[in-house]
Amino acid sequence: MSRNTKRRIQLGSFILLVLYIAVLMYVCFVSEDYGRNTVSPYYRYNLIPFKEIGRFYFYRDIVGIRAFVTNLFGNVIAFMPFGFLMPVLRKRERRVVNAAFMTFLLSLFIEIVQLLTRVGSFDVDDLILNTMGGILGYVLFYILNKIRRLYDAT
Repeated sequence: MSRNTKRRIQLGSFILLVLYIAVLMYVCFVSEDYGRNTVSPYYRYNLIPFKEIGRFYFYRDIVGIRAFVTNLFGNVIAFMPFGFLMPVLRKRERRVVNAAFMTFLLSLFIEIVQLLTRVGSFDVDDLILNTMGGILGYVLFYILNKIRRLYDAT
């Protein structure tokens, strides 16, 4: 792969990352679809791992399958692009531990801002699911990068 091609890929990836983070911030702090248009008078948080996941699963018939799927898979899928784009942009992030840590930090930042602004809630389950999404995004990057390298070698 030529140097110009690598630079174009990195620039495109950077633009995608900026757009991705803008959309993520909108969904986490502004979107009316997820009840982000009101500020709670109380601090809402969950510090018990898997409590909310279990609650959504147990009450899925009451809250609806859409809420269950959105909570569980939405948090995972929402952070897959971050886990994919970070190793594209920075070679240092080409280890699963680094991608997981960076995803965790981004998720922690969002959760803390949600707690402090009382828009949404701080949920340890979201940290777990978001980090899993970042790891899955990294795994997708890793697989596609291996395929690309095999293709380039031939």
